[in-house]
Amino acid sequence: MSSKVLLITPPFTQLNTPYPATAYLKGFLNTKCIPSFQSDLGIEVILQIFSTQGLQHAFQQIDLDHTDLSENAHRISSLRESYLECIDDVIRFLQGKNNLLARKICTRNYLPEASRFAQTDDLHWAFGNMGLHDKAKHLATLFLEDLSDLIQETIDPHFGFSRYAEHLGRSANSFDELYHELQQDPSFTDEIMLKLLHQQIQHQQPSLVAFSVPFPGNLYTAFRCAQYIRSHFPNLPVVIGGGFPNTELRSLSDPRVFEFFHFITLDDGEAPIEQLIKHLQGELPAQQLKRTFMLEEGQVVYQNGSLIRDYKQSETGTPDYSDLLLKDYIHAIEIANPMHSLWSDGQWNKLTMAHGCYWGKCTFCDISLDYIQRYEPVAANLLCDRMETIIAQTGHNHFHFVDEAAPPSLMKALALEILQRKLQVSWWTNIRFEKSFTRDLCQLLKASGCIAVSGGLEVASDRLLALIDKGITVSQVAEVTKYFTEASIMVHAYLMYGFPTQTAQETIDSLEMVRQLFKAGVLQSAFWHLFTMTAHSPVGLAPEKYKVKNLNPTIGTFANNDLPHTDPTGGDHERFGPGLKKSLFNYMQGLGLDEPLSTWFDFSIPKTSIAKEHILNILQEEKLAQYKPNSRVIWIGKVLQHESFVQSKKGRQREMMKIKLASLQKTTEISLPAEQGIWLLKIFNTLSDFQTPITMQQLQEDYTQSGLDDFEIFWDNKPMNTLYKTGLLVV
Repeated sequence: MSSKVLLITPPFTQLNTPYPATAYLKGFLNTKCIPSFQSDLGIEVILQIFSTQGLQHAFQQIDLDHTDLSENAHRISSLRESYLECIDDVIRFLQGKNNLLARKICTRNYLPEASRFAQTDDLHWAFGNMGLHDKAKHLATLFLEDLSDLIQETIDPHFGFSRYAEHLGRSANSFDELYHELQQDPSFTDEIMLKLLHQQIQHQQPSLVAFSVPFPGNLYTAFRCAQYIRSHFPNLPVVIGGGFPNTELRSLSDPRVFEFFHFITLDDGEAPIEQLIKHLQGELPAQQLKRTFMLEEGQVVYQNGSLIRDYKQSETGTPDYSDLLLKDYIHAIEIANPMHSLWSDGQWNKLTMAHGCYWGKCTFCDISLDYIQRYEPVAANLLCDRMETIIAQTGHNHFHFVDEAAPPSLMKALALEILQRKLQVSWWTNIRFEKSFTRDLCQLLKASGCIAVSGGLEVASDRLLALIDKGITVSQVAEVTKYFTEASIMVHAYLMYGFPTQTAQETIDSLEMVRQLFKAGVLQSAFWHLFTMTAHSPVGLAPEKYKVKNLNPTIGTFANNDLPHTDPTGGDHERFGPGLKKSLFNYMQGLGLDEPLSTWFDFSIPKTSIAKEHILNILQEEKLAQYKPNSRVIWIGKVLQHESFVQSKKGRQREMMKIKLASLQKTTEISLPAEQGIWLLKIFNTLSDFQTPITMQQLQEDYTQSGLDDFEIFWDNKPMNTLYKTGLLVV
């Protein structure tokens, strides 16, 4: 019996690019010659609703169901003709198919405006440096959000662009609330989604439907879709996997879940789905499934008797983005945050440099789970092969590497491979702010197309960073962010408040560190989030060690991950949230950097204990580059010209050479003794051949064998020390 798998991402994740899980699975199934089709129901539903026909249907439904509207909803409803006239053009603009509309949008006399536009007085400073097009995208996004507010108030209280009925999936120890909701009639959005689902099943005729559920905001729609399939296609098996089951459903015991799904798989999906297909084809018994929940005689059973191993990253195939509506995704800009803009504006092909985390020690992280614990990097040449394949398939050369923390050594190897192949790409990823990111490595990453990095600064306190086992210090973070910034690579920091035992003083001191990093210009974007204790982290597994108390130690029958807790020795963490976020919003715009920290809070706070110039002093400290003998030396610059001349000094003449070198940004000129110049020009040719690595030790030996003396003096002199700016790098 042949098998066709229908892979579905249920609403909603991102509007700008497909979530990559189904593309990863489709790429794997290709290697097994198993036919599949993938669908992002999220973008398909959005495009149905936000169209002339879809909005007409929504307004008609509102007229039928509602007479008592809020002032904001009444305004939108009254302006319906204006919304209907604009909607198709706005969607095409946000899809990049109608760019000339930007000027018309920015006149502020084209789009109808409701409550979301109330905060647009500061658009000039928020978007002054981002340009007309980005301002228009932001205004168009507000236009859609006004409509979203109307839908949420009137005909679908669960509606949201990047999440749907999210509260039903958050900390849902019991299945009761979600189960009760699923017994209600389908919502306005549900009906659109289920119609699209029905069409896909009728057209594809699959033998298995697989839902990937990465977040709580996808959970309800996945269950609603599964419910529909069980009712209308009773012989069609349905399986769910993805990030939410992997973290939340590991101790599942409620049999009612299997009224919707036949199977639930955990962790990497390649081997489990392959075994499941074989089981459905009658090739192996249920006992040989891999990491799979199912129902047997009314009881939830976890089957993991398969002897096959998980596939190595080199064996999983290249992610396959075919079937997806790649040209129809919407590029919105919600807020003037550089990293959020990068995240939500434009299509990013998703790839992974390494499975798991090479550090794997952070005490707030789910390091006991497979997706963190099992570290396995992908070879740089294979990564570039996959990039070339995806570029050819999608027409897009922009990549987001979705690693937990990309390894610096692999980032270096990838950068060299990109440069060797002369690939024109742009890419960004998540990192740890560790000392391996030297000045020269950051310059190399820039040359290969790296445009941004995001990393966890977390609490910006050395005591708490040690307690987290982050393996970094604030000083180290400052240095690394400086090197990235000097290389014109945007830096975003994930910030945390409320870690166990964190005091009010430490919270304010952390904010002061962040203020100084922004003022020094080495941090361009950041986001504060409140610490959450999870069941699979070291803190969650041993809360007493961190002086916190788990308030709900009983394991629920449905989702179990987020753990409510108290922190008797810490401060009143949640109280600081609004002030921290308000300060950060201003800092990212270059505002309020010299204001006292108390400006951001409506209650009394401790004075910071951090010296006012602490970060600046760290950044201004003279650092001598330390090169290891096995460090690789490369040349990615260009020699414009060279000429010999005679230098006369104190009656003595010496043959000299002047060399002009060019980077993309500037021209640098150096003068040095002729014999050294001749050697340098020769070595440039050698160092630009990436297939023949040259180490620092080999370079020194070549210099000496050429009859030249005092390599250390030559290498450490001022002219040579400036050449990293034009492409002479030691990495």
